[in-house]
Amino acid sequence: MTIKLPPKEERLKLFGSVPPTVKTKPTTKSEMVDLQNQTNTFLFTLDEVGISNIKQPVIVNSSICPKQQTTVATFTLTSGIPSNKKGTNMSRFVEHLEEYRSRGFTLDFSNLHDFVRALAVRLNQKDARLQIEFPWFYERQGPATGLTGLNHAQAKIIINYDEEQGYKNEVSLTCGITTLCPCSKEISEYSAHNQRGYVTMNVQLSPNYNDELDWKKALLHAAESNASACIHPVLKRPDEKMVTEQAYENPRFVEDVVRLVAADLYELEWVDAFKVECKNEESIHLHDAIASLSIKKNS
Repeated sequence: MTIKLPPKEERLKLFGSVPPTVKTKPTTKSEMVDLQNQTNTFLFTLDEVGISNIKQPVIVNSSICPKQQTTVATFTLTSGIPSNKKGTNMSRFVEHLEEYRSRGFTLDFSNLHDFVRALAVRLNQKDARLQIEFPWFYERQGPATGLTGLNHAQAKIIINYDEEQGYKNEVSLTCGITTLCPCSKEISEYSAHNQRGYVTMNVQLSPNYNDELDWKKALLHAAESNASACIHPVLKRPDEKMVTEQAYENPRFVEDVVRLVAADLYELEWVDAFKVECKNEESIHLHDAIASLSIKKNS
């Protein structure tokens, strides 16, 4: 079948395109009205205004191989707005992020502190907030064969900057673990059911934290060392035997996991406060099992 198509211009008109009209409004920035920069009494001060769900490549340093990696991070950038200002300039957030991306955005705290402080200056505000979420990859070897593959955990960094109070740093890590049910092991003649669990640790860092420490490795160790067993990307039969036997030797309820992980986090000198959550995707129940606890040290 042959279809005779009208010319491109006619096709566009068919689907609603119209010729440009005569334009009368200014085309240069200095002559344009800036609604967001109006000052007046606008009822309320806003806690946060900004942009979210913007993705950029970033560089992550790690004490676990791969020692340096490029990953994709999701950014949220905000600041407060006083009641006498109508709004913010959204494009400045993106411009600021682009400046750092263009020279290689490394997610260490010295760089992030510089970023968020400079953002507040750029916005002509006294505060700014940065949230970054990204997958962090790390190598994991099979316990018997030593075969290597990549695992990943979901990481988050939150930095609040205030001109008077300085910086408040928070981090979060969610990683997968294996848990074997103590009840199932106790009541069954043989075997016990196990499942994949997810531990989430939200941590407020103390002022003495520095980039020589690797919070990602520390939080990962806290979760995995208190689980029944670790999750592995590559397992041959000798590896699988070791992992399943390890899980059988270390049964854990979700309640057990959060308490044991909390004990490890409590012992870290650079942790001021934290929340630990565990969720098990139960293998013989329709529901998930959950538990959590929060601790603020020195209070």
